[in-house]
Amino acid sequence: MLDRSTTDAKTQPEAAEATSVSERIRARLIESGQRFHANDNISAVLHEGELDALQREVAQHMQGVLSALVIDTGSDHNTAETAKRVAKMFVDEVFGGRYRPAPEMTTFPNVSRLNELMIVGPITVRSACSHHLCPIIGRVWIGVLPNPSSELIGLSKYARLTDWIMSRPQIQEEAVVMLADELEARIRPDGLAVVMEADHFCMHWRGVKDDQSVMTNSVMRGAFQTNSDLRREFLSLRRTGRV
Repeated sequence: MLDRSTTDAKTQPEAAEATSVSERIRARLIESGQRFHANDNISAVLHEGELDALQREVAQHMQGVLSALVIDTGSDHNTAETAKRVAKMFVDEVFGGRYRPAPEMTTFPNVSRLNELMIVGPITVRSACSHHLCPIIGRVWIGVLPNPSSELIGLSKYARLTDWIMSRPQIQEEAVVMLADELEARIRPDGLAVVMEADHFCMHWRGVKDDQSVMTNSVMRGAFQTNSDLRREFLSLRRTGRV
């Protein structure tokens, strides 16, 4: 008589091998109770080598999309490698903020007890609309009012953190809140302000095809919310000079 436990043990690796890498990642996310919306970071559940496998899987599906669009990639030299290029772009670049852990953010104490307004920007923003996966290109300005117990970060870290947040499918209103949350948790300032203005190519390429529309929105925290003079100073300096 065949031992069922032995048979099951033999078939389990085969079953695991049969599932796609995206299915294995999704199963881990569900098991851990972690959300995996378009603008969420899922790097914590990824195993070594899975991003390469995921890229190959995306390329296979992208090839199916091209076929469904009735594009003859077999004889068209311009699209022969398009599926692979798009997969690499999505996983490594445009949506890389979903799959990479947060950039290392070395902080240092506010030894000089700085408590005056600091402004960083404009930081160039490149993202993608989560509704149509069309580009979002814009700029971000960050205002910080530190206190003696704040942790300060280097200038380049603002740009790295912004890129990490924006390099995933986003809507602008949520993106600026996510960026503000990350900065506030690291710096612990008395006040934080984030302003973003961007062109949305879902407006330029499709629908109304209006190439003049720019979206601007802001998040004000702490002193920037309660002190109108500070808020005006930040917004005025953002509009004038290099900031």
